[in-house]
Amino acid sequence: MSVIYILSDQGKLGKQGESLVLYHIDGKVTKIFPYKTDHLVAMGNISISGDAIRLITRNRLPMTFLSKNGKFNAKFSFGENKNVFLRQRQYSILSNPAQSLAMARSIVAGKIQNELVFMQRIGRERELAPQQAVQVGSSIAQIKSYLSGVLTTDDIEKLRGLEGMAARIYFSVFALNLIPEWAEFKNRSKNPPESNVNAVLSFLYTLLMYRVESALESQGLDIYCGNLHALTYGKTALVYDLMEEFRTPVADALCCSLFNKGMLDEQDFRIEDFPEEGCTGILLTKEGLNKVIAMFEEKMETGLNYQKIIYAQAEHYRRVVAGEEAEYIPYHQR
Repeated sequence: MSVIYILSDQGKLGKQGESLVLYHIDGKVTKIFPYKTDHLVAMGNISISGDAIRLITRNRLPMTFLSKNGKFNAKFSFGENKNVFLRQRQYSILSNPAQSLAMARSIVAGKIQNELVFMQRIGRERELAPQQAVQVGSSIAQIKSYLSGVLTTDDIEKLRGLEGMAARIYFSVFALNLIPEWAEFKNRSKNPPESNVNAVLSFLYTLLMYRVESALESQGLDIYCGNLHALTYGKTALVYDLMEEFRTPVADALCCSLFNKGMLDEQDFRIEDFPEEGCTGILLTKEGLNKVIAMFEEKMETGLNYQKIIYAQAEHYRRVVAGEEAEYIPYHQR
């Protein structure tokens, strides 16, 4: 899958022949070939000419627009999901509390199991002080108790509560997997991120979200019809559902590697004012964003090839919805 990222502060996207051309503020020009591209992601301030929009629509090229801190703004989407019978099955499951809960329970169990693997690796691979080792052991025990509760609960609100409690315990030991002293993480924060580690996590979650969304749309599924996350107007609940099992093995693991292997440094971050929130936050610089994107793309396409795994899980979910398979089995990290 060829995803082109456009990171620009004042760039302009135009058309030249049958190609898109990005004119940078410093005078540089980048050519983009629609026939070689599966998805465009524009981040920051960018203007688009009418000719460029017509070329994008003629080539039915999906394009996502993100703010400078990675939040979703808008998108061009050209999906033609004609399988009304599949969507009917989705709505039928949603209207059946027991069946919908079973799907949600599998998703949460998969997420917590992957968190457990991550925490167990911290205990094995990091040189921890005695007190830290006790903390990790205690946290693993708590997570296991929450997992037991997930597997037996018959209430969706209790399930969501267990997922949230497990996440808080997981993130309470997350920093023990970070080696550089300048890598800051006290707790999970977003909108805006309050530390450099949170800035990387938030951006990676955004990149992951659009990979999951593309995979689900390729299967003709209604991405607004989920089982775990509460339905909200305009919220792609199913995307957030299927993201859960990939947060730890893809985004969290990559985040730690970027810091621990020296791929990022302190100069890759900047302080930004957020007047609407009345506070400041930490964001990646343009150079930092490029580094994170490059490593994310590498992780998607090489080694285990998470790109294929995500698409396989989306297909598996579709088959469960269609009644071709009995139950949804989430991706488990080994």
